Amino acid sequence: MRRNLLVVLCMIAVISSSLTAKAADGLFGYYMENRTCQVYTGPCFANAEIGLAGREATMAWKFTTGSMDEVSLKGLSVVLVVASSDTLAFQGLKDARTIKSVILVDDKANSAQRTKLIEFVKQRAGKAAENVVRISDVPIQMNLDLFSYKANLAAGKEVSLKTRKANKGDCVCSNESNYYPPLSPVKNLAAGVAIEGGFKGRGLGTRWEMNNARSCYMGTFAF
Repeated sequence: MRRNLLVVLCMIAVISSSLTAKAADGLFGYYMENRTCQVYTGPCFANAEIGLAGREATMAWKFTTGSMDEVSLKGLSVVLVVASSDTLAFQGLKDARTIKSVILVDDKANSAQRTKLIEFVKQRAGKAAENVVRISDVPIQMNLDLFSYKANLAAGKEVSLKTRKANKGDCVCSNESNYYPPLSPVKNLAAGVAIEGGFKGRGLGTRWEMNNARSCYMGTFAF
C-alpha cells in the first residue's frame, strides 16, 4: 500500500512538472521599467516623493526565446502601463489601493501569440490585471545592450523610453541605491536614468514625461 502511494505521488509530480513546462517553455528576454519617481535614490528624495509621485509606471518585456502552451513568443514584445492611487513603493503594485492599466501588444503577433502575450502580462500584473481599461495592438521596438545598459523602447506613439545605466555621477546624496524593488522579477538588474520617456496614450486619465530622471530599471527575465 505504501509503495503504491509513493508511485502515485511520483506520477503526480511528473505530470505536474510536464504541465508547467508546457505552459511556459523557457521564456527568456529583456525587461525595462520606468516610474514617475526616483528608484535609484536615497531616503531623502524618496521621503519627499512618497504619496506625491511614483503612482505611474511602464513595464515592458521582449522575448528572445520561449513559448507558452506551445505558442512561440520569440521576437515579440508587450508593454503594460499602470496608473494607481498610491506610490508604488516597497510592495510594488500591491501598494495601490486602486489601479488601472493599459496593455500594448506587439502588432507583429498573430492571434494565438496575441492571446498569450496578454495572458503573460496579466499573470505578472497583480492587481493591475483586475482593471485593464484598454488593450491595443501597436508597433513595438525594444532594444537593450547588456554590456552598456543602454536601452530604447517605443510602443506606437504612446510610450517612449531612452535609458542609460546610472553611475556615480548621478549620485546627489552619496547614499543612493536601488531604493524600490522592480515591479516584476528581474535578473542582471541595473538601475537607469530615463534620458527621455513618457506615456501619451488614453485610458488612464493621466499622461506623463520623465526626462533625465533616475527612474528606470533594466535587465533580463526568465520564467
